[in-house]
Amino acid sequence: MSNALQEQVSQPTPDQQVVSYDRWRSRLPELKASYQDAKPFPHIVLDDFLESRVVREAASEIPAPESEAWAHYVHINERKLGSTNRKDFPLHVGLIVDALNAPPFLDFLSELTGIPQLQADETLEGGGMHQIRRGGFLNIHADFTVHPKRRHLRRRVNVLLYLNEDWLESYGGDLELWEKDMSKCAHRIQPLLNRVVVFNTDEDAYHGHPDKLTCPEDRTRKSIALYYFTEAQGAVHERSTEYKARPTDGLKSIAIFADKMVLRLYDFAKRRLGLDDRMTARILKLLSRKR
Repeated sequence: MSNALQEQVSQPTPDQQVVSYDRWRSRLPELKASYQDAKPFPHIVLDDFLESRVVREAASEIPAPESEAWAHYVHINERKLGSTNRKDFPLHVGLIVDALNAPPFLDFLSELTGIPQLQADETLEGGGMHQIRRGGFLNIHADFTVHPKRRHLRRRVNVLLYLNEDWLESYGGDLELWEKDMSKCAHRIQPLLNRVVVFNTDEDAYHGHPDKLTCPEDRTRKSIALYYFTEAQGAVHERSTEYKARPTDGLKSIAIFADKMVLRLYDFAKRRLGLDDRMTARILKLLSRKR
């Protein structure tokens, strides 16, 4: 074999530069059992999941909150920044997104979750880069069940990658997994650098981080969110994001419910009329400034 050909064969592919498949595939039987036995719904936390150098570069590349890259989601049930436009992603963020949407990772994810033939969403509907500033939050919810623009696709799995180095517990922002009856929080997960959380998006898989962030003004909670789908088999309950009040929310629960119903109307219009989230986010941003 020529030196040039040998170098080409040994050169890792882009997804192999991001995910160390040899390390994780050897643990699949153990990880699969842990995932499917987890409570309150199937999930797993994988620390140091991706190549450290790539993750650190991605964390440093996340645009500042003031950047025009962000859509602003500001209403009763959430206060966060999001970006779904893949072509505008920084280099290493894009590498991670592409690797976790590539066939080798889809195969790994299907084996881990026991859900065959998972499909990536190259449109990153609702996913992509997320960032939350001090005072931001995301109320407890179960995710939408069907892709808004591809209604033959049923949502099945979330993969969240956190990009927060030296994140203190006092900053808040833990991902909370709640019991199916919303009686209590069953599990809290700190959003630490290079920590991946994988979980099923069942209709009663309630999760979020409902308490406002208390991090310093110059810190933000950064993450990459990717959602995976399967072809719908038969009738699927088509539902928008289902926000839920906690037992301690008191009168706030009325506002949570009212906001959910408004968002449900918007979701219906979005699915029927093809509305753009970015335009709606701009309107929400302007209304927030007026408030």
